Amino acid sequence: MHLSQILPSVFASIGLSSAQDFLGCGESPSGREVLFLIDGLGADAIKSYRDQIPVLAAAIDKGVVTTSFPTTTATSLATLTTGAMPGAHGMLGYTVRVPRSGGRVLNTLKWDERVDPQVWQPIPTLFEQAMAAGITTTHVAAKRYEGSGFTRAVFRGANYKGANIVADLVEETVRALIVSPSFVYLYVNDLDSAGHSDGVGSDKWLAALRGVDQLMAELVQKVPAGTRIWITADHGMINVQEKVVLGRDNSLLTDIATIAGEPRMRHLYLTTESESAALEVIERWKSELGQQVSLFTRQSAIAAGLFGSEVSLDAADRMGDVIAIAQGNLVLLDPERADKEGEMVGHHGGDSEIESSVPLLLLQR
Repeated sequence: MHLSQILPSVFASIGLSSAQDFLGCGESPSGREVLFLIDGLGADAIKSYRDQIPVLAAAIDKGVVTTSFPTTTATSLATLTTGAMPGAHGMLGYTVRVPRSGGRVLNTLKWDERVDPQVWQPIPTLFEQAMAAGITTTHVAAKRYEGSGFTRAVFRGANYKGANIVADLVEETVRALIVSPSFVYLYVNDLDSAGHSDGVGSDKWLAALRGVDQLMAELVQKVPAGTRIWITADHGMINVQEKVVLGRDNSLLTDIATIAGEPRMRHLYLTTESESAALEVIERWKSELGQQVSLFTRQSAIAAGLFGSEVSLDAADRMGDVIAIAQGNLVLLDPERADKEGEMVGHHGGDSEIESSVPLLLLQR
């Protein structure tokens, strides 16, 4: 089961003829469906902390979902809302270099208004398809995300309802479900934020996990009868154990012009763009880090299907000349951001099972 299959299946259940029911959701009981996306909730966390989350623990377990690569919010949410893989939708990481920009790096969550979101991510979202088919589609999340470049790239088509506290998140979700057929995408990132700052399993993280469960308890009591609530996530998270600062007491920045990606997965753009130059960098990294990192040239990453079976010309253009994926609990820190990146305890973006596995749960009113 893959993250790209969830929304097509849910939308198919409420009558979107262009969507395929990959997961066997069947016909929606009331024409009212909710997808609750809990940023950073790995499948392992559901198993390990069941005693902290009685509502989620009581939900129907629909199985483990595999995310796309890299296991980062921008990429996963684009895969979720388009039903396409990263090589097609072009959202290849937290940060990537903008082609022919003089080395400018796009932070895909904060965005850059010089980049047109609809050009950067051209695939119509399932929200757009649903709204065109007469399905009321609503996006409920923090007010700060409304109108952002990332929202316009990945969530366009839905009615945005900003809400910053639990009561308002629940109220906006319930209000959006008055009509049928209707779909609500509900998003919170408290767990991901706590994981980054304090680590998975920390007191702050556990408090955030319990908070998510309490939100679910309130939501399931207030949605209209017959509403199904699907719960999933964009990635899991590991706690760092080892840090390498690129170029600090090592030769890992030799021949590299621009660093992008994030600490668990790096797009490396070289001073000389050629296959031979990329192979030289890979050999240098292997001699420094050995099995602690998996390395691909752009061409070998495409051939391996790292970003999916189809890779658009635009996506290939944005990809690093070399792609480095940290293994174990290692992070690869950008020397210009090493202090900020190094402060984080929890990380994601790599290809480990923990980072790549998220739950799919179901609760019905």
